[in-house]
Amino acid sequence: MTFGKGLSRKPSQPKGRQIEETALAEVRNLLGSESRRRDLLIEHLHKIQDAYGCLQAKHLRALADEMRLSQAEVFEVASFYHHFDIVREGEAAPAPLTVRVCDSIACSLKGADALAAALQTGLDPAKVRVQKVPCIGRCAAAPAVQVGKRAVDGASELSVRAAIFEGETEPQIPDYIGLDAYRADGGYKVLQRVRNGDLDVDAIADHALEAGLRGLGGAGFPTGTKWKIVHDLPGPKYLTVNGDEGEPGTFKDRYHLERDPHRMLEGALIAAHAIQAERIYLYMRDEYPAVLEILRREIAGLREQGVITTIDIELRRGAGAYICGEESAMIESIEGKRGLPRHRPPYIAQVGLFNRPTLNHNIETLYWIRDIVEKGSEWFADQGRRGHKGFRSFSVSGRVKEPGVKLAPAGITMNELIAEYCGGMEDGHSFKAYLPGGASGGILPASLADEPLDFGTLEKHGCFIGSHAIVVFSDQDDMRDVALNLLRFFKHESCGQCTPCRSGTEKMVALLQDKTWDKDKIADLDAVMRTASICGLGQAAANPVASVLKFFAEEERV
Repeated sequence: MTFGKGLSRKPSQPKGRQIEETALAEVRNLLGSESRRRDLLIEHLHKIQDAYGCLQAKHLRALADEMRLSQAEVFEVASFYHHFDIVREGEAAPAPLTVRVCDSIACSLKGADALAAALQTGLDPAKVRVQKVPCIGRCAAAPAVQVGKRAVDGASELSVRAAIFEGETEPQIPDYIGLDAYRADGGYKVLQRVRNGDLDVDAIADHALEAGLRGLGGAGFPTGTKWKIVHDLPGPKYLTVNGDEGEPGTFKDRYHLERDPHRMLEGALIAAHAIQAERIYLYMRDEYPAVLEILRREIAGLREQGVITTIDIELRRGAGAYICGEESAMIESIEGKRGLPRHRPPYIAQVGLFNRPTLNHNIETLYWIRDIVEKGSEWFADQGRRGHKGFRSFSVSGRVKEPGVKLAPAGITMNELIAEYCGGMEDGHSFKAYLPGGASGGILPASLADEPLDFGTLEKHGCFIGSHAIVVFSDQDDMRDVALNLLRFFKHESCGQCTPCRSGTEKMVALLQDKTWDKDKIADLDAVMRTASICGLGQAAANPVASVLKFFAEEERV
């Protein structure tokens, strides 16, 4: 009797697929003295894939044996994440180099589909694999491509082929403010005040509340209130930092971390000390290899210089799953599991990471903590317009002359943002519509471009600001095609846990591909997805479609 490829079981061996001694030795060598804890499963899968370019079945079996997990459990986790390449018995390994062409909305506007098709020709498939992938967080430089781990911005067929043939496959680390420079400019002095007891959690939480600082990952919950809730709960407690900004159109967190990473790291340490957390878990998306390298370097520097004392920072690497931007799915992933959203209640503040009280923050939220304490809550609050408080990091892409992250006042209007911060529309393009909050935030027409951009201002139109990801469309863009692109993203990224989202996104894409949209079927499916999906992905996935039907009914074929 055989198991797998030529692996015969001896009578003395247990039933099931057998472990190859050479594979077990290779896995043990890769893991070295690192812990075999269950929550490190994804980290160990990354080590194997980084070393061998894929996850061979023999290594998955060996890893399961080494970590005392079932082979099924290891396989189900590895197969959940898009960036893990599983090679089953008898299958060929993938090409050693992967070229990822982003096909999300901003890149699609700039010709990503044609670029991907052109790259498929003339390359040896045994050496180079070309994939169309969801948003890689470089929307301002569309079309964006990753050659291995090297980003190619404003990509053309010529520039991508040049990177391939010249072997430019490693991440390019940008200039950024390192630890010494940051400390020379007063960095970590606020943290020291917290450690000395000069600032307690109530004081900092009140600063945040007075400043109007809110969760800037999309939900907008008041930061100070979150601190007070978790502070009052019994330990052990944890702080999780969500750097998995996978929403198409969003790239603000990457922008800040590639320029001034310690401002966020100090904010995280302040928050952790204030709520008496035992550990910080920083979850960063795998699509940002340069950021991951920066964080590895700088966290190591914090340990070496004694800035990190009792509360350490553990960097966790995502593996290509948009759903892990949802806080409970991210926690599942940190625990080494599939990123499936949890049912709520209980909320993660009470039952979060490892079933303990957990404070979760977005990168940008923590980025502002030091400034608010140093300069005062009034300074931050006064930056807004029309009664709104604070700065916002708007990720702007699409049909504007100067896309990028725009540090602008909360409450600014879309017309003001384009004129004052983006250099106006591209030549030959007239402003037609915009995504105010990324793929899930809905689509608004230019006639509503004088609405203040902030939490709570757009809901009356069926939209929301979310993570402040703005994609601008012009008279040359078909809103039906835009909605179809966004729904294809949600179909691809649904975790599959609940039927309304898993089947609903698939059915919605099919309906949108019809020559004429069946509005009644679309409305019925929209209602089911909103009311019955477990998390925000399924609940908000149909927002772009509803917006097109509401605001662009005159469009051809709708």
